[in-house]
Amino acid sequence: MSLKNVHFILVRPQIGENIGAVARAIKNFNITKLRIINPRCQWPNEKAIATSVGAKDILKSSKIYNSLEKSVGDLDVVFATSSRIRKVNKRMISIVDLKKKISKKYKIGIVFGPEASGLSNDEISCADYLVKIPTNNKFNSLNLSHSAIIFCFELFKFFSKKQKIYNSCYKSSLATKSEINNFLNFIISNLDKKGFLQPDHKRNSMIRNINNIFHRINLSDQEIRILLGIFSTLNEINKKT
Repeated sequence: MSLKNVHFILVRPQIGENIGAVARAIKNFNITKLRIINPRCQWPNEKAIATSVGAKDILKSSKIYNSLEKSVGDLDVVFATSSRIRKVNKRMISIVDLKKKISKKYKIGIVFGPEASGLSNDEISCADYLVKIPTNNKFNSLNLSHSAIIFCFELFKFFSKKQKIYNSCYKSSLATKSEINNFLNFIISNLDKKGFLQPDHKRNSMIRNINNIFHRINLSDQEIRILLGIFSTLNEINKKT
């Protein structure tokens, strides 16, 4: 199984913009299957298309159903989402434990209810698990697309085979210790001229702190040149005033 077998299912969605935002959310995480059951807004929906931005293809390929039962008929495991604890005989899990209930050989569905009310208890009955996103106990009102993207992230982590490594495209190399020390000598020399490193018995500790600051922050050689330019300019200004 892969992300190609993950299906996001929206039951009676009310707002076109939310449907578009869900399409955009799932495409960000390489999920392409969207099923919509009895949309309450006009469908196709121009606002959904506008909100989807670059995920119009997800909306165009989405499937429309007239019942939840039909929409999950070809799935192996179904997870229903809920923002509140229900008085139903249903296995309830936190989203952080979702990966423990997923088998890579099955087709799965993630079911979301309408924005105003969520899924009914009857609709939940068709699911294998009821899933809750841990939130503030006093406020648990997540937007539909916000809930969807949290599920997307958990599923994406589970199915990702390789750990992502991101390399900066910044080209300037790190400054050498010699370059940093020359810069520090320039600063300290000018601070001595201005009488900043006073009183004498504190001078060494002040210099030590200055050294720690600039050796700790991994400056590039370009950044060192900029700092030298800044302090040189300030020094020239002070000479003229």
